[in-house]
Amino acid sequence: MIAEVDYPVQAAEEMLPVVATPAPRYSLPQRLRSGYHAFWYWLGEGLEWSRGLYRERPVGQLTHLSGSQQARIAVLRRQFDVRFEQHCAALTTLKSYDYLDILDQAWTAWGQPRPVGGVVHDVGASNFWYARALHAFFLPSALTGIEVEGHRIYYNGYSRHDYAQGYVHNLPQTEFVIADYAQYAQPADTIVAWYPFVTPAPVLAWRMPLAFLAPQALLARVAMNLNPSGVFVMVNQGREEADVAAGLCRQAGLRCESSCELRVTLRRRRIPPVVSWWRRL
Repeated sequence: MIAEVDYPVQAAEEMLPVVATPAPRYSLPQRLRSGYHAFWYWLGEGLEWSRGLYRERPVGQLTHLSGSQQARIAVLRRQFDVRFEQHCAALTTLKSYDYLDILDQAWTAWGQPRPVGGVVHDVGASNFWYARALHAFFLPSALTGIEVEGHRIYYNGYSRHDYAQGYVHNLPQTEFVIADYAQYAQPADTIVAWYPFVTPAPVLAWRMPLAFLAPQALLARVAMNLNPSGVFVMVNQGREEADVAAGLCRQAGLRCESSCELRVTLRRRRIPPVVSWWRRL
């Protein structure tokens, strides 16, 4: 029997290749938009504004669903023993079932048992509204959502951090951390990234400065943090974006085990998501 060696994150950093990348060139409109977003980013992070924990009013029961949506949600409820509507508002509930459906469809397509237990990181968690979906699917021993812009202020005066604290409330061993994942040196058994930024347009659309478009550094950190037998799960918007992200993953020292494009999901999308899973080389 061969014992598996669990390399520390620092040792993993020394084992991975260093990839030199040229400095990106952005147009003048892109730089102007980025500067505007940077002002608000640094203002929010500097203020660290908070109104306290934000709790959504549970919808209780979803309405106005199609027959196919009702049927699929009923399957997810039974399979994962979840009732998101008892904890979340209507839109958050539907989106949570949608994310759970995406993960379940992908693993079913691959014919693989889902990776349960262990430490799970979610990269770029926003306000971590889908924490319950990840908890239901991965059954983690610890779940951490990491978001670089944790103090963004919403229209109602609550911050992204306030919302996140409400979404993780009463979820065991679950936390929300404000940090740049590229600098977050903590080991994990499973790392998940929903629509990571790999091109400029989505960064600006989400009102972020282009300084945070650093997919090489982000994916290198994923490879460093991932335990030797761990799994990296990535969801991209369409095949074109997925191909760009896949090339960056390979440069970072990750190996694709499988991927699939989901044409039918609970919520309609103009561009179908592409889900892939990776391991360290």
